[in-house]
Amino acid sequence: MSSAPEQFDAWEIEESGPADASTRVLLLAGALCSAPFYDDLVAAPPLASAPVRLVAATLPGHAGTTPPEDLSLENYAALAGTLAAERGCDVVVGHSLGANIALEMAAGGHFDGPVVLLSPAFSASDEDKVLAIADTLGRVPGVGALAWSGLLKVAPRAMAGHLPEERRAALTAEFGKNDPAFCRAAVRHYFAYFGRHGSLVDRLRDSGVPAWVVRGDHDDVGLSPEERAGLEASPGVTLVDVPGAGHLVMIDQPVAVAELVARVALG
Repeated sequence: MSSAPEQFDAWEIEESGPADASTRVLLLAGALCSAPFYDDLVAAPPLASAPVRLVAATLPGHAGTTPPEDLSLENYAALAGTLAAERGCDVVVGHSLGANIALEMAAGGHFDGPVVLLSPAFSASDEDKVLAIADTLGRVPGVGALAWSGLLKVAPRAMAGHLPEERRAALTAEFGKNDPAFCRAAVRHYFAYFGRHGSLVDRLRDSGVPAWVVRGDHDDVGLSPEERAGLEASPGVTLVDVPGAGHLVMIDQPVAVAELVARVALG
């Protein structure tokens, strides 16, 4: 990890909502995804009609964008904290890996406002087993590069069934922009982060920021009974279960998620 904050100005961002809104929300996309994965949420009436400026950002390096030099989650959190400050954001919403970065923004002291965490993982054992297997194969010399190249070729097709038909082509095309070498390295850093911190439940609780943990009722990323109990016992954390949603909760149930984000943003 870097000993000093990295300077980075290559964020790819999509903004919407009133330019003069007094409240701004940073939306961090998930792993291998991009800002357009938030389009359904942004268009949902509770947010589309709210006096809120939405700043949707692709995580650097994902979906073919320019990566930072340091791929650690701690560095991503520092970079996102700088972005939130520069854009005057009052709330951070993150999905999946973006949610874990939002969590680390709070835990690492890079952001002290409310965070809405959509489908985060709180430990390595929560993660989808396919990702864990890909990380293991990715570490094998002579095999890792081929494994990630193959995975990214089949991933858009595997993902298609989780997307609404009218958005399927556009979003799988975004997913297909990912570079195998970057993904291999980024996922290695992701699991290394859990190795440094273990369970993130206490880390979120001890951050002291108001946090909402939002999960679909058939999310592929797990949440152990112990983790759920720890979150429920954390005074600043609110657990929100969303019926009829999987890991892409903001696409499966955009209105429900938009209502929550608008409520948090507008107090």
